[in-house]
Amino acid sequence: MPTIETALGPIDTADLGFTLSHEHVSIGFAGSAYMPEFFDRKATTKRVVGALTAAKEGGVDTIVDVAPYDQARDVRLQAEVSRQSGVNVIVSTGTWLDVPHMFSIAPIDRIADFYVREITEGIDGTGIKAGIIKCASDRGGVKPNEERVLRAAARASTRTDTPIMTHTWALERIGEQQVAVFEDEGVDLNRVCIGHSNDTTDLSYLIGLLERGVWLGMDRHGVAGLMGPTWEERAVVLKQLIDAGWGHRIMLAHDWDNSVGLFSPEARAARDEGNPDGWLFITRNLLPRLKSLGATGDDIHKFTVDNPRRYFEGRE
Repeated sequence: MPTIETALGPIDTADLGFTLSHEHVSIGFAGSAYMPEFFDRKATTKRVVGALTAAKEGGVDTIVDVAPYDQARDVRLQAEVSRQSGVNVIVSTGTWLDVPHMFSIAPIDRIADFYVREITEGIDGTGIKAGIIKCASDRGGVKPNEERVLRAAARASTRTDTPIMTHTWALERIGEQQVAVFEDEGVDLNRVCIGHSNDTTDLSYLIGLLERGVWLGMDRHGVAGLMGPTWEERAVVLKQLIDAGWGHRIMLAHDWDNSVGLFSPEARAARDEGNPDGWLFITRNLLPRLKSLGATGDDIHKFTVDNPRRYFEGRE
C-alpha cells in the first residue's frame, strides 16, 4: 500500500480519508513562529487544536498544510496539534512568495537539494518529512526568482516523486505560466496541482489547464475578503466542471488558518466573522449547495476522498 508522510510519520494513503488539500495550521513569515511579537504559540496551539478537533468531529480526516519555511512553518506545532486532534497533517517543503534574495544567485539544483532533504531526511532536525512541495506566483506573472523556485520544485518532484501544489493568481491566468515552466522542466504534470483555481469563473482557462494534465485546487472557500467570485458562484463552476467530465481531477479546501498574533485582534475577529465554520465551511455550506445543483454523492466523494488519495499516489 502506498504511504504518505505526515507530521506524525508515514500513513497509508488509504487512511487519508476526507482531505482538505490546501490549508494552513498557522501562517506568517520566515522566522515569525519564533517571534512572540507576531506569534502567540500557546494561544495558537489551543485555537488550532479546538478547530481541528471540531473538524474531525465534522468528518475531516486530513489537512494538507502548504506553508513552507517562508510562511512560518512550524513542524513541532503541526505534530502537536495533529496528535491532540486526531487529524492528519501533511507538511510542506518548497517556497512561497517570500523568495530569499540568495535564491537569485544560488544554483537551481542547490535549491532543489534543500527541498529533497526536507522530503527524504526531515525538517529542522525533527525527522518530520515533507509530503508535498509548495511554490507560488501571483499578480503580474511569474517573476524571475519565482521561476527559479518553480524549476527547483519540478526537479525535486522528479527526484523524489513528490507532488507539487502551487499558489497562483487565477484572475490573470498565471497557472498557464506555471505549467509552461513545469513542461519545460519535464516534470510529470500528474504530480502538479494548480491551487486557488476557483478564484475565477473562466471555464476556458480551467479546462485548458486540465487538458494539459494537471490537477485543479478549487481551494478558496469561506475566506472573507478575497477578490473573485462569491462562494455560491464558485459552487456553480464546480458543477460546470463536473458536467464537463472533470470531476476526477479536482480537490477542495479553504486556504484557512488559525494563527494568533500575526493579525491584530480586530483583523482576526473579522476573519472569523466572515467564516464562523472554519475548516467545516465546505462540509456545512459548499457540499449541500453542490448537491442542490445536482452533484451526486459520488461526485462529492471524488472531490474529498478519492482525488486527494490518487493525487498523492501519483495515479491518473
